[in-house]
Amino acid sequence: MQHHNPTPSPAAEARPADGYAGDVTPQLAWQWWQQGDAVLVDVRTDAERDWVGFVPGAVPLAWKQWPGMAVNPAFDEGIKAAVPAGKKAVLLCRSGVRSIAAARRATELGLEAYNILEGFEGDADDQGHRGLKGGWRFHGLPWRQG
Repeated sequence: MQHHNPTPSPAAEARPADGYAGDVTPQLAWQWWQQGDAVLVDVRTDAERDWVGFVPGAVPLAWKQWPGMAVNPAFDEGIKAAVPAGKKAVLLCRSGVRSIAAARRATELGLEAYNILEGFEGDADDQGHRGLKGGWRFHGLPWRQG
C-alpha cells in the first residue's frame, strides 16, 4: 500500500461549534490522529463498519445500537476509556450527524471532542448514493472493507 499525504484543505483548522470543541475536515482529523494528538472514534454501528468499511486503528464505539437505534449505554465509559487525558477525540459517523450528538456527549463528560465533517461516506447524491460527495473514503484516507 502506498502512502500519500492528503493535500491540506483550505479549512485546516477546526470550525467553532455549539456544545462541543468544533468541526474538522476528514483531512485534519487524519493529521491530528497521525501526529498522536487525537484518538479517532468511529461511532457507527458494528453492522455499518462490517458492511460499508472501517478505518484501521480507529476505536469502534457505537453511539446508537441496532435495533431501535437507542443510545449505547456503554458509550460514556467507552469514550472515557478510549481517550487519554490531554488527547482530542475526533468522532466519525456515516455523514456527520450522529457524530455531532456523540461529540456533545463526550464534551459533557469533560473531553475535547470534535465532529468529523462529511463522515465516512459523505452526503447522498441525487441518486441516493453515498461516497461520491465528500467523506473519509472520498478524500482517499485509509479504510478497509470486511
